[in-house]
Amino acid sequence: MIDLYGVVSPNVQKVAIMLEETGLAYRLRHVAIFSGAQFEPAFEALSPNHKVPVIVDQDGPGGTPATVFESGAILIYLAEKARWGLSADPIARSTELQWLMLQMSSFGPMIGQYVHFLRYAPPGSDYALDRYTSQVRDLFAVIDRRLGAAPYLGGDAYSIADISVLPCVRGAILFFPWFADGGEAALAAAHPSIGRWYRELSARPAFDRAVASLDALRAQDEAVLAACGEEDWDRFLKRGRYAVAG
Repeated sequence: MIDLYGVVSPNVQKVAIMLEETGLAYRLRHVAIFSGAQFEPAFEALSPNHKVPVIVDQDGPGGTPATVFESGAILIYLAEKARWGLSADPIARSTELQWLMLQMSSFGPMIGQYVHFLRYAPPGSDYALDRYTSQVRDLFAVIDRRLGAAPYLGGDAYSIADISVLPCVRGAILFFPWFADGGEAALAAAHPSIGRWYRELSARPAFDRAVASLDALRAQDEAVLAACGEEDWDRFLKRGRYAVAG
């Protein structure tokens, strides 16, 4: 059994999709990140950077429980455990890992910064919002070109590279101003190859199961958010008295 610690977020959804695709048994463990549960010592022991997702595989290598944090590392661990989602061929595997790293180092973080400045930044942050809008739009173009040249990000096979990007695109369709009104049609109009890829992968039964599974956490997330005060937001965003001094 694998314990998946998280909330309703794209990074947690990656892991849920992977678990559903592989058929590995798992259970969800909600982490009340908006009220500071990620800073408690018990959770810090699992995730030193105070982030979700984290998994604890109760049947790890040699039958010993194994803890893995960081969504990309989790996807690699699960691919190796299930022998699915990461090619055995060295060249194909390298290509899949390159696109996984692009998601981890660029696509995900740039989207995160864009959403931060769109939703949480004070007035006068126009330069930052413009910068991250440009970065995100450029990365969508990069991914669209890749998917115009190959059926999947890693090449000919669906892999953890695709799984890492899929929830980011889903979130963009739901929340980005330039996609929100038109949804998938707006995505396909702007980025036809991503649109083709997204239609195929979001139709997979494992995708639907993962989304439904995480919906079980939504009410818990909403209850925590409803109870949050300014102190909680300062701690969550590391601002005010929670800002980290140099």
